[in-house]
Amino acid sequence: MDILEILLYIQIALSVFCLFRVIRGPSIADRMVGLDIFGILVVGICAILAIQTGRSFILDIAIAWIILSFIGTLTLAKYLSGKKLNE
Repeated sequence: MDILEILLYIQIALSVFCLFRVIRGPSIADRMVGLDIFGILVVGICAILAIQTGRSFILDIAIAWIILSFIGTLTLAKYLSGKKLNE
């Protein structure tokens, strides 16, 4: 078992904890933070898998995931501030 496999298992375990926070979060802000951290961990998992397998298209998936996560965070922050989404 090499170091990348150990890091992959740690990332997966942390992702499970983040999903628990998203599901059981006491407030919407806690759920939003949990979802942001989950997105970052998924990008880390994609990077580790790209290194292990040598397939670069996995990095494209990671980039698309982080862009969608960023747009979702901006949208939720604007919604929580009370403004309309088209303002």
